[in-house]
Amino acid sequence: MANRQHDLIEHLTNVANMAAEFAAKFGAKELAYWSGIWHDAGKVHPHFQAYLHECELRPNKQRRGPDHKLAGSIIAANQGIDILAFLIAGHHGGLPSRTELKEFLRDKTKRQAAEEAINLFDKKLATLKPRVSLKVPSYITSELDCEFFIRMLFSALVDADFLDTEGHFNSGQAKNRQGTPSLSDLWQDFENDQLSFQNASITHVNSIRQAVYEACLRAANKSQGIFRLTVPTGGGKTRSGMAFALKHALCHGLDRVIVAIPYTSIIEQTADVYRKIFRAGVLEHHSAVVSQDDGGGDPVSLNDVWSRLAAENWDAPIVVTTTVQLFESLFHCRTTACRKLHNIARSVIILDEVQTLPTHILTPTLDALNQLVAHYNVTVVLCTATQPALDNNPYLRGLKNVCEIVPDPARLFSESRRVSYEWSHTGGKWTWERVAMEMRKAEQVLAIVNTKSEAVFLLDVLQDEETFHLSTLLCGAHRRTVLHEVSQRLDHRRPCRLVSTQVVEAGVDLDFPFVLRALGPLDCIVQAAGRCNREGRVASGRVVVFDPEDGKLPSGAYRSATDICRNLLSQSDFDFNDPDSYRRFFQSLYQNVEPDEKNIQSSRRNFDYRTVSEKFRMIQDDSVPVIVRYRGQDGSDDTPDRLISCIKNQEERLPRWLLQRLQPYLVNIRSHLIDGYHREGLIDELKPGLWEWLGKYDSRRGLIIANRDPEDLVL
Repeated sequence: MANRQHDLIEHLTNVANMAAEFAAKFGAKELAYWSGIWHDAGKVHPHFQAYLHECELRPNKQRRGPDHKLAGSIIAANQGIDILAFLIAGHHGGLPSRTELKEFLRDKTKRQAAEEAINLFDKKLATLKPRVSLKVPSYITSELDCEFFIRMLFSALVDADFLDTEGHFNSGQAKNRQGTPSLSDLWQDFENDQLSFQNASITHVNSIRQAVYEACLRAANKSQGIFRLTVPTGGGKTRSGMAFALKHALCHGLDRVIVAIPYTSIIEQTADVYRKIFRAGVLEHHSAVVSQDDGGGDPVSLNDVWSRLAAENWDAPIVVTTTVQLFESLFHCRTTACRKLHNIARSVIILDEVQTLPTHILTPTLDALNQLVAHYNVTVVLCTATQPALDNNPYLRGLKNVCEIVPDPARLFSESRRVSYEWSHTGGKWTWERVAMEMRKAEQVLAIVNTKSEAVFLLDVLQDEETFHLSTLLCGAHRRTVLHEVSQRLDHRRPCRLVSTQVVEAGVDLDFPFVLRALGPLDCIVQAAGRCNREGRVASGRVVVFDPEDGKLPSGAYRSATDICRNLLSQSDFDFNDPDSYRRFFQSLYQNVEPDEKNIQSSRRNFDYRTVSEKFRMIQDDSVPVIVRYRGQDGSDDTPDRLISCIKNQEERLPRWLLQRLQPYLVNIRSHLIDGYHREGLIDELKPGLWEWLGKYDSRRGLIIANRDPEDLVL
């Protein structure tokens, strides 16, 4: 019966009931219900019915149907609820701006048909009207409250609309969404897995991790709100943070745990940890995930099908995603991006490596978190070794009433010392030859520099083909190969030297006895130290901070943060191991940057959803991805060749599975260089907007062009 006509009254009622259930979580049941009743009111018009009949007779013909959104938008506006007019007008094309909505409601070319539809709606569906006036929840007291509320209500409507349509026309797919484990089941998995850790060898590092874990369990019973999990690198925050989140969710009857991570490399590492703990129920949602049920030619598992469907609306007990995916969805206007928002309500959000939140959009980012906590039953966990100063202060409209999970972080950091820092601002600047000399003295050493140019230059100075390199000059697959080889060498105590940019710092699980770090932002230096003596294998690891003689710095906040760090390091009372040092650093940083650089809050107050969506970009990316033919060190990996061959053989739009599988073989070229590279024969356009790199791709340096500064090539 999947092809039977979808009865309009049945559809409106189903969507209304489902949307009401979703929005009840944040006190908007009635508003969501009537948005569902009215959203397709225009479909009662004979013109739209004729269009549907034509679609049935000629299903393959491309056509655009008559408008069906204006009628419901007018009904909502006539009820005095402009909020619902936003939802109904945008339930296919995305949330309009307030100006666009007013123009839509006044559109004379569509008005007559809409009025006719309303009259028919009144005659045929007279019982489908509210008996009392609709009201917004009492917590909506400002324009920003209202703007955010519309987003959440919009999500409830569009997801209900998608799900009811799917349930009618594709009942088999709808069934594939079901059957996920409960949070109670996942907590049982977690407790069972934790027993193996409690039986592990008793070391100083493991005792620290156990103390952090127990503190998380004790804090989980506290009231919902905003929490800090301030744990030194290597202190087990991935497991302990999840322990807090699961137990806290069970204590407060919440629906899910959302783990937001800044980099896909950390996501893959974190997701691997969770997959070993939990039997099912973990959704990994980011650009590098390859779905195998979209024509990829591989066997399809039920879990793969479930993952693809759950990614559409985050209907999963545990979601592991990127910080970009989370926040850009919260500020998007399109239906597909917004569809998941109502499922963020009644959740625990773990923000891993929270110090990486971009400063140029910090004000709207923090406002969204405050909104979620205050009105949508969300608990937020700020998780990092280097806690930023995100509390309300004179320089930042920040987070309210933040609670520490681990008491006395300063004592924890003191007890967790595994490295000694060396820095002398009177010792003069270091040449790259000196850096190379220090590296040659060590069997295992990591040197982290501030730019790709410095990394390549240091490689040239070292003149050692056995030294490894990590930066964005390498594609993702290449970086993973390097990390695997480096990890193997470290584990087996073999010689290993690595030159890297900041890509290695946050969350990458490496354990060197000696780390050299070019002077940079304080949080970057401390994160670099987290790659030193991580497991306590030596009495004390060595971290040397040096000021490069010909050093370069990325512009903007990174440069400002480096200058602030330089000043802090010159102070006699400065201590790398004191968490208060990080607070002082971030407070100074936030005084020197504009936390709402693009004036997003003003656009939000004007209900300009499209402009907000365009402005809110966590990564200020002006790049174009190119495919490189990376084959691995043994030359046996022909995956890029096969993918490029598939692309050339595709006559129509590229399938999603193919685009996803390309992700590990992409390097991002600065977009203003594309035309020049094309003229030089360095790139070839395989499909519109999709390029192949024809220039050199070095097995150690990655994408390079002779006599060109690597910093100018790629982001």
